[in-house]
Amino acid sequence: MNRRDRKRINKEPRAKRRVTDDRLEPLPGIYIHIPFCRKKCDYCDFYSVIPASDLQQRYTEALLTHLRETSQFVHSPVETVYIGGGTPAMLGEKNLVTLLKEVQRLYAITSSPEITVELNPESTSFKLLSSLKKAGCTRLSIGVQSAVDDELKKLGRLHTFDEAKSAVELCRKAGFDNISVDLMYGIEGQTPESFRYSLQEVINLDPEHVSCYGLKVEQGTPLWDRRETADLPDDDAQADFYETACTMLRQAGYQHYEISNFAKPGYASQHNLKYWRLEPYLGFGPGAHSDFAGRRYSIVSSLDAYIEGIENDGEVIEEMEEILPQQRAAEYVMLRLRLAEGFDPSEFLRQFMIWPDSIEDKLREYEKSGHAKVDGRWSLTEKGFLISNTIISSLLEYI
Repeated sequence: MNRRDRKRINKEPRAKRRVTDDRLEPLPGIYIHIPFCRKKCDYCDFYSVIPASDLQQRYTEALLTHLRETSQFVHSPVETVYIGGGTPAMLGEKNLVTLLKEVQRLYAITSSPEITVELNPESTSFKLLSSLKKAGCTRLSIGVQSAVDDELKKLGRLHTFDEAKSAVELCRKAGFDNISVDLMYGIEGQTPESFRYSLQEVINLDPEHVSCYGLKVEQGTPLWDRRETADLPDDDAQADFYETACTMLRQAGYQHYEISNFAKPGYASQHNLKYWRLEPYLGFGPGAHSDFAGRRYSIVSSLDAYIEGIENDGEVIEEMEEILPQQRAAEYVMLRLRLAEGFDPSEFLRQFMIWPDSIEDKLREYEKSGHAKVDGRWSLTEKGFLISNTIISSLLEYI
């Protein structure tokens, strides 16, 4: 949706309504990026800024305008809403509640939506949680990262683990029964013992979902600048951490449904599954991406440019491309193999009208080596997940 082509023809938003789920077509999701942080973590390369005093309100108004203008192009029910960051709480309680209510007023929401808000432990309060719950939020994602305070300091996090535990307790007190916790491995100075400790402490919190991912040293971050002297675990240690996570979380009753994600039965992230299953989603805010109506586009990674573009009916789309069938086929293989469910060759054939025998031959090789398995569907084993990038790259050569 190029803003130059968009007319403000629908100034009065549709009334709030809920509809019966329609499963004939994939239902879209909405992602809203809140690019505000009190302090940027040493490892983070997501777009975020420390806001000036007037920016929260201006940004909220820009988001509301963008949501209103885009709603006229969305004719299917919306199934998931995800407000991430950054630190969404820094937008302010009132503004967050306004966003949640306006999304539900503008878009036809399914009868049982998954509506997620990301939180950091130090920015969580019972008042905020109660307001989010009342405004329709159904799921929370909390950035815990480690149970070891020294590791949290090395990441540049602002909370302690005791504060993280208190935040989870407050979420339960506020009535939330769908909580996800982020946990990281490969942190400076982390040992097998300290990681097992963090895992067990997270399991003791009893969240419904755990995202457990390896630290990546991204260019342009403070961690990148000190990478040569930082005490970072090597690749073998990272692999050991990953295998430990898989084992301990499985024993605790979590299903390993995606390379880095684990959930109790029925609590897989429906919003993130849209990305991995190539279902449509719309992104709002600087740096956000969308995959909608056969096109992929990204929004300019500048808060000032985004606000000014919305306020002045200017351009906020940075890049846009039509997704060709061959490209979509490659993405299908790449993303589906991130999921434990994998993919069905007959489904691939129906969707793309091809099924290269060479892919089957290559997957058979990985099956023999214990990296892949087939049971009507092709998928990677946990051993295969460890080298998923290598496996997927080798398969994409044949598409």
